[in-house]
Amino acid sequence: MALYEHVFLARQDLSQQQVDDLVNSYKGVIEQNGGSVGRVENWGLKSLAYRIKKNRKAYYTLMDLTAPAAAINEMERQMGLSEDVLRFMTIKVEKHEEGVSAMMQKREERDRGDRDGRPSRFGDRDRGERRPFGDRDRGERGGDRDDRGPRRPREQAEGAAE
Repeated sequence: MALYEHVFLARQDLSQQQVDDLVNSYKGVIEQNGGSVGRVENWGLKSLAYRIKKNRKAYYTLMDLTAPAAAINEMERQMGLSEDVLRFMTIKVEKHEEGVSAMMQKREERDRGDRDGRPSRFGDRDRGERRPFGDRDRGERGGDRDDRGPRRPREQAEGAAE
């Protein structure tokens, strides 16, 4: 049997219990068709990059599946009919990842608060001395615009071109 990773997005107005019920119903579909479900990760309610069916957020769920193609097709068919599932994607993989996924690692790192001695993105490191905007070095460009001479009116510029 083939190995798959499956991610689906459920509507934002569902409760976490309803999302868990969806997972259990799709587990049942896979198991009825001769497959098995490994790891299931609920990534929680996340913002979408763009609105999908008038939703700005969605519950993300990852499932590791070991199943024949017929089981995957049946699960995807039922997801396509469900109004609670906004999007889904199934990818065939060579082997399932061990441990938690990258999304859960990010969450654990964020929840932990410390960065194992590494500076955070927002100010633990020394940025050097801050200078006001006017004190910045202008490089080869020079100083003010006034160094180029006075600006000519449009009529004079057009007359000179003829």
